[in-house]
Amino acid sequence: MLQQLLTVTELSGSRREIGLAHGRAHARLIQRSLEVYDRLFHDFVGIRWARARVEAERFGAMIERGFPEILEEMDAIAEGAGIDPIDILTLNCRSEISLTRASGGCSAFALARGGTQWLAQNWDWRTDQLHNGVVLKISGQGQAPLVSIGEAGMVAKIGMNAHGIGVCLNAIRSQTCGEGLPIHVALRKILESPDLKSAVAVASRDRVCSPAHFLLASAEGEAVGLEVHPGEPGRLEAEGGVVTHTNHLYAAANQVEDFPRPDSRPRLARLDERLRESLPAQGEIGESELFEILSDHHGEPLSICRHFNPAQPEEERMETLFGVVMNLTERRLIVRHGKPCESQNGLVATL
Repeated sequence: MLQQLLTVTELSGSRREIGLAHGRAHARLIQRSLEVYDRLFHDFVGIRWARARVEAERFGAMIERGFPEILEEMDAIAEGAGIDPIDILTLNCRSEISLTRASGGCSAFALARGGTQWLAQNWDWRTDQLHNGVVLKISGQGQAPLVSIGEAGMVAKIGMNAHGIGVCLNAIRSQTCGEGLPIHVALRKILESPDLKSAVAVASRDRVCSPAHFLLASAEGEAVGLEVHPGEPGRLEAEGGVVTHTNHLYAAANQVEDFPRPDSRPRLARLDERLRESLPAQGEIGESELFEILSDHHGEPLSICRHFNPAQPEEERMETLFGVVMNLTERRLIVRHGKPCESQNGLVATL
């Protein structure tokens, strides 16, 4: 497969204009994403794309209640890409359809240091989705500009907005699924929030229909981890300016059952260790030091920076597909496509 060079796709205008431009710009990648998730749904939950489309239909009503305007953009993505709207809905509900048995290995942290608020994470997922990633810079009517790095055809994933609000995502494997916004739709609503209070309300008021961890932070130096699900989210407050998370639930008040893989807790412990021991307690730091943490190979192959692991079943092999560091204070996002240990440079997006 030819490597897809990661660039920033700028989208602006109405919801329909944004969606059409997205679909037209990334039609080929969207089609490839549908093929990837057809295989993934078969591998993890034993269904094919046609059945997944049926599963996704029930989430349309939830989106209509909690974020109806995004449906216009999703329909326009489909039109621009030349596919059925239900395909884009299914793509944006892929977590709700597949995460009963599949979870990635993402490692995320928030860090306030030297007057700067940072957010960073590795996104670990199926290798066949590596070249279907996109960076979208969206300037919607009446909305502050935002940048999201994620998967072609999906309305959002990890990113920040011009108000200095940022969000990271950790997948959680759980059989819980109820009423609320699908994970990736909720992430877009968070990225359209004017402040941290509004962003938190997406999880606590609108609710999220299946479990995940959203790591939120603001340019004002606030950060909170939200273990979201259909009920009241579990909260993880910053300690010493730091919040960390991998792929298991650990907020004290959270009653949702999860099924993490064995590497999640060791990765969290290693992340805490690196943040505690590798960075100065005071003074300024830079993005290179944070990418060093994201490049950590302790405990490999199930490390923070994840490489090919032949010991895993083929359908469960997860690798780091990108590492991202966000300087919310400066509204600057840097992404290293592929494993962060293999590149000293990254794509930069600013707001």
